[in-house]
Amino acid sequence: MTEYVLAAGTWLGSWAWDEVVPPLRAAGHGVHPVTLSGLADKQGLAAGQQTHVQDIVEVVERLDLRDVVLVGHSYAGIPVGQAAERIGDQLSRVVFVDSNVPADGESFVSAWPDGRAMVEASIAANGGFWAPLAAADFQGQGLDDEQIARIVDGATPHPGATLTEPAQLAKPLGELPVTYIKCLLDGDEPNADVAALLKSERWRLVTMETGHWPMFSQPHELARILLDAAASGA
Repeated sequence: MTEYVLAAGTWLGSWAWDEVVPPLRAAGHGVHPVTLSGLADKQGLAAGQQTHVQDIVEVVERLDLRDVVLVGHSYAGIPVGQAAERIGDQLSRVVFVDSNVPADGESFVSAWPDGRAMVEASIAANGGFWAPLAAADFQGQGLDDEQIARIVDGATPHPGATLTEPAQLAKPLGELPVTYIKCLLDGDEPNADVAALLKSERWRLVTMETGHWPMFSQPHELARILLDAAASGA
């Protein structure tokens, strides 16, 4: 039995995986969606990037999970990638869902130079938090109006420190067993840092014909890919 630990990106909590969880559990696997500190039902908790790493590691250690597939969407790829090397032989695979990936000494904003000023300005103007997107920002991502409303209504401000603090990696990320899911409506090609990592024999690329939030736009297809990744190493 595979144990899936799921972490969603900025502004989201464990609720973002509500439509992905049932097909994974129906296939006989354990599923553990995580709300990262400072978000959703954990609003009010202080959080830096290492807090989010520990949120993920803590689930694995507290439940003594084995054969773990860590799944990180968008920003959450950064803490998931760091947590992966810290859980040792309990890890089976990492799945990055259209995500950022950690680089030692680099932060979310330093890896996104075109958006850094925008993110930092929002953090400064919103009491240390990155304000959620508006409904119009989700257009062109394969989402219908109801799906967009779910995201917007559930989103909470994201703790700014988690976006500006540097990642801490002891080993090259290319040594991890990884499936990287690229959502094609959010760009035809992975970012340059991901493209370089995909040259590793341990990394595999899978594409989805949808936008950046596939847990809302194509949850059953995303669940199928997660099942395939665990079963075949694809």
